[in-house]
Amino acid sequence: MTETETLTYDVVVLGAGPVGENVADRTRAAGLSTAIVESELVGGECSYWACMPSKALLRPVIARADARRLPGLSRAVQGPLDTAAVLARRDEYTSHWHDDGQVGWLDGIGADLHRGHGRLAGPRTVTVTGPDGALRTLTARHAVAVCTGTRAQLPDLPGLDEVRPWTSREATSAEKVPRRLIVVGGGVVATEMATVFQALGSQVTVLVRGKGLLPRMEPFAGELVADALTEAGTDLRTGTSVESVTRENGTVVAVTGTGERIEGDEILFATGRAPRTDDIGLDTVGLEPGSWLTVDDTLRVEGTDWLYACGDVNHRALLTHQGKYQARIAGDTIGARAAGTAAGEPAPWGPHAATADHHAVPQVVFTDPEAAAVGLSLAEAEQAGHRVRAVDVDLTSVAGAGLYGEGYRGRARMVVDLDERILRGVTFVGPGVGELLHSATVAVAGRIPVDRLWHAVPSYPTISEVWLRLLEAYRG
Repeated sequence: MTETETLTYDVVVLGAGPVGENVADRTRAAGLSTAIVESELVGGECSYWACMPSKALLRPVIARADARRLPGLSRAVQGPLDTAAVLARRDEYTSHWHDDGQVGWLDGIGADLHRGHGRLAGPRTVTVTGPDGALRTLTARHAVAVCTGTRAQLPDLPGLDEVRPWTSREATSAEKVPRRLIVVGGGVVATEMATVFQALGSQVTVLVRGKGLLPRMEPFAGELVADALTEAGTDLRTGTSVESVTRENGTVVAVTGTGERIEGDEILFATGRAPRTDDIGLDTVGLEPGSWLTVDDTLRVEGTDWLYACGDVNHRALLTHQGKYQARIAGDTIGARAAGTAAGEPAPWGPHAATADHHAVPQVVFTDPEAAAVGLSLAEAEQAGHRVRAVDVDLTSVAGAGLYGEGYRGRARMVVDLDERILRGVTFVGPGVGELLHSATVAVAGRIPVDRLWHAVPSYPTISEVWLRLLEAYRG
């Protein structure tokens, strides 16, 4: 292959993470030739530095916590976790940071992989600089899809680079457990990694600028997670900002807004994400480098008829599963438009509209307790102008919770639209509730009338019986 070679495809995808892979899968299913460009590992952030390694680390932590709630078993699991075994299992789930399996999958669907850094070079054109410096040009007959995801966003603190802070990548791929870990942030990454390292033996201090944890969920979610972290030994400080960070003789020193010095062996900043769009040639098509890409419900970038953006880069819902959903919508839409079978604006909830992004985004936070939510919180529903009512139930009201473990604590809320008599949102917090969430997602996405839900009978004795308690509380 020469440096000047030009290849033409129907579709070119920038980024071979789960989102890009799903675009390619759907465009290949539509019979379109597809190239996919990746500068790192095929499988992306989720496979190697986010979803998979973090959940592999969390699973033994949660399993031990559940076992400790059961008489007859609790005494057998009071000892420490086998850290080496936990990290080794994490390594297996990341395929030891090798992407051969994912490359094989791409080969299986007939997509062409181009390794290197891809940049737009005008409409429907992508240049790829390979690892060896060779340059090739890919042109797209129909579409280019940007699926480059996000990177951790670090605060603008002087000297931060010299401190060598952890981001989510370093936390999920850590080779050893620090004796003391400072976590800055109160969102999903912060709470999950605090849960992991506290359980693996670190002395964890969590510094949160705001009032509490998990600010995008119902307030009680963050409160219950905060209580559990504190009981586990985490030093949780809210309303605390970090003004400077230094590393002195190997020790990290974080100075707060009140001048307090907090010491640790490592410091993790979980303070947000930034789009990976700063060096992909957006300026060549009239867009701002480093910006989020605004799209319509077909995931086509506004102002274009050929450029699509799926996953984190469009800032609609920074979640792997939601990005994959968008990718399926986009891939099918590209195929339909190429075939001339998609005309006009797509119908909401149809095959070519990512309607769920607006109404039914699910998320599970895999802490102990788990926090799971879909749709709108009470505050979000009220801000959107809906006339709603929150219905709350203590999860201990169902027999399944007590059977799950002694001392079970949890709470459920459904947000009912009083005019349309459907659910706008549902939140569960408690051990094991992540597996309850899809039932709520179906109810919200399906706009199932509350009166019909009365006829969806939950099995006894399961935690799912909370649905009956919620409906009974709603009916009065």
